[in-house]
Amino acid sequence: MACCDLSPPYVRAIAPYLPGKPISELARELGLAEADIVKLASNENPLGPSPRALAAAQDALHEMALYPDGAGFALKAKLAEKLGVSAQQLVLGNGSNDVLDMVARAFLSPGASSVFSQHAFAVYPIATQTVGATGISVPARKLGHDLAAMRAAIRDDTRVLWIANPNNPTGTFLPWADIEAFLETVPRQVLVVLDEAYGEYLPTDDRADTIAWIERFPNLLISRTFSKAYGLAGLRVGYGVAHPDVIDLLNRVRHPFNVNAPALAAAEAALDDIEFLLRSYALNSAGMAQLVSGLAGLKVETVPSKGNFLLAKVGDAARINTELLKRGVIVRPVANYGLPEYLRVSVGLAGQNARFLDALKACL
Repeated sequence: MACCDLSPPYVRAIAPYLPGKPISELARELGLAEADIVKLASNENPLGPSPRALAAAQDALHEMALYPDGAGFALKAKLAEKLGVSAQQLVLGNGSNDVLDMVARAFLSPGASSVFSQHAFAVYPIATQTVGATGISVPARKLGHDLAAMRAAIRDDTRVLWIANPNNPTGTFLPWADIEAFLETVPRQVLVVLDEAYGEYLPTDDRADTIAWIERFPNLLISRTFSKAYGLAGLRVGYGVAHPDVIDLLNRVRHPFNVNAPALAAAEAALDDIEFLLRSYALNSAGMAQLVSGLAGLKVETVPSKGNFLLAKVGDAARINTELLKRGVIVRPVANYGLPEYLRVSVGLAGQNARFLDALKACL
């Protein structure tokens, strides 16, 4: 018997997370020039990082021989001031995925369950299965969360419930009033994880001070990231906000020095660059309108999205994706989310969006 045969069966049964195809990989596979490839697959900020964040990360490289601040004191202090919370209510992660993984390791175990929506972020079931817990997938409603059905799915052994708003990969959005009312009904022994990875892209009228809810709902954790609107996906830094008792448990399973020094410095600087954040929001709004209009002109159905991406219903998505790759355009097939007719397209620069639309027209 090989050592791998003795790995827990729930680990061997995991379907690994499938990231978007890198530009370099497509260039190698098809012999294309990297400069001629457009990547609209991973919901990255097409503006790149904030100039302030880039400068701060470069400065931090001079001390790369030293371990980073394992507590993230400076970044937590800035976040605490910005959010109106105490540092004891914050945990930092190697991207928000790291925070989600901490939740699973701190609150789930064999014999426990977690609840998530069909078509929700793939990390929720993966994190659940990694620790041997049972995942309960609730059928989606109009490709989004069905809160009533999710509440009904909670069992006596349920310890975590996951909600993404806006949701990835569908871009669907729940009114905050609905989520607030839902929280009132959730048993206090169930930790509700509210994943707000795309919150910075919401229009002003769609925003809410969800952080303030934590005082009323000590079983609420809000996760956010610097990977999207802040343009720091390559550095991997995110954070969670919750009651101090919840954060204390997450810190018990958090890996030491889980956020590197350049990431800490860049995130701290990015918080101060409000102008960059506004530019990112404006670019995304214009780009989303460009894509929606262009796809409508091609008679391609789209799902209304509040993120920096949208779903396009193209029919044989696997074939269309292959044809787009041949033309140097990378988007994201989402058959693994149960959506085989759709491609997820990230909002890019105007020229990148146009390149995708032209390539799709040729493929269709």
